[in-house]
Amino acid sequence: MKDKAPQRISAFDDFGFKAAVCSLHENVRDLYTSFNAPWVIGYSGGKDSSAVLQLVWTAISTLPEADRRVPIYIISTDTLVENPVVALWVMESLDKMEKVARVSGLPFFPHRLTPEVEDSFWVNLIGKGYPAPRPKFRWCTSRLKINPSNKFISEVIEKSGEAILALGMRKAESSMRARSMEKYEGAREKSQKYVENEYLTPNAGTPNSYVYTPIENWTNDDVWQYLLENNKTPWGSDNNELLDFYKGATKDRECPMAITTDTPSCGDSRFGCWVCTMVSQDKSMQAMIQNDEEKEWMLPLLKYRDSFDIKEDRERRDFRRINGRVQLYNDRAIHGPYWQEERKDLLRRLLQVQKEVQEKKPDSVPDLEIITIDELNEIRRIWNREKDEIEDYVPEIYENVFGRPFPYPQFDESAIIGRDELKILEEVCDGDTLHYQLVRGLISQEQKFRLMVRRSGLFDVLEQTIAKHYYEDEKDATDREKYFQEKKKEMEKRPEQIRLEDYIKRVNN
Repeated sequence: MKDKAPQRISAFDDFGFKAAVCSLHENVRDLYTSFNAPWVIGYSGGKDSSAVLQLVWTAISTLPEADRRVPIYIISTDTLVENPVVALWVMESLDKMEKVARVSGLPFFPHRLTPEVEDSFWVNLIGKGYPAPRPKFRWCTSRLKINPSNKFISEVIEKSGEAILALGMRKAESSMRARSMEKYEGAREKSQKYVENEYLTPNAGTPNSYVYTPIENWTNDDVWQYLLENNKTPWGSDNNELLDFYKGATKDRECPMAITTDTPSCGDSRFGCWVCTMVSQDKSMQAMIQNDEEKEWMLPLLKYRDSFDIKEDRERRDFRRINGRVQLYNDRAIHGPYWQEERKDLLRRLLQVQKEVQEKKPDSVPDLEIITIDELNEIRRIWNREKDEIEDYVPEIYENVFGRPFPYPQFDESAIIGRDELKILEEVCDGDTLHYQLVRGLISQEQKFRLMVRRSGLFDVLEQTIAKHYYEDEKDATDREKYFQEKKKEMEKRPEQIRLEDYIKRVNN
């Protein structure tokens, strides 16, 4: 007979709900008044971070004004691909917090953080051609969530020396989170410098910062009990509206604030990026659309997201890595970025989605940009400058979708070869994509150096361009790399007087 699963124990069982909450309020006040360092509260708009913020806000608001000297920063990281409904809720909440804190003289300072343009999801996916995120290549979390948060926290620490990070992490979220938090418990600060120091965990990723997790032992029911019994937040939001976001979801978990790569993927969360490919379906957005006709305008987003097939995308990706190298695994080329045609198609369909969403959304939803003009211009720069795709397709795609000129001027006024000439070159190459890319790349490099006073380095980049496009096709590239690896192994067994560089030259010739 199998053992029964252990029954979840409420954090309120021992002392009761009111006493437990009052004890946490006292704990917050003691830490705040004894630890002379700013606080940073991670706020995602979900239930856990909302509960932590409400606990801290309520506790601090009861302190005398003279004791409210230390700033408390509320940071919310907007990946720019968040579920639009949740993103709107968070933005409105931050606005309310800022106004109430200013009027009330409370030391809360909300900040909406976003990734740098070069780190944004669309710049990496469509611009650089990174394949859609997957378990073994989860490139998005650090760029979209961790980096903006850590940058802000580091700036606070640099200015103040130390900081406390108040997060809504809970052991009941998952077995992975429970193991992670138990590991951190063993590392908690033992110095007598701090009051109630057993509640602080040194943040290994960011020196001089300490993590505070006041609801770490709460269950899901505990969180909801607290939020619904205190449904009117101090900043004027209604937690009943928050509950509505969770209704119809199969997994009752929010997208946590990420400060390390150990943080669970947003794909396993209740709220996360609408374009996340870490799970097979976005059940939360599906539920929103199915349960509320007013949210049907998000259906194009869901269809676009479902069009990704990370298991069968080899044919849509270059057989070379992003640096042009051919790398083998089990004698097969490890495919790299999306081909140019695939990236063009991804951009065209994304802009069509943006246009459709802007036309269908209700008036209550402000102007919604799925991809910003700055991101489009960065994609344009990467295609033209880094990938030598000098056809300059971004303005054409934009104009075809929206029926208006691209707001930035011509990319390269000094270009002597335009798209018409490149079309002729493509026709001459007669379907030989690598040959076309080679000649186009050589032309691009020459144009970059054409107006320079000193053209040193030109021959090096021309040689690199030739090396990248040297192959006839994927099979030829794979066969050559296998041959080279075999000869390299033979070389290692030969007398040392034979230099590897000379041997490689003979192989290539």
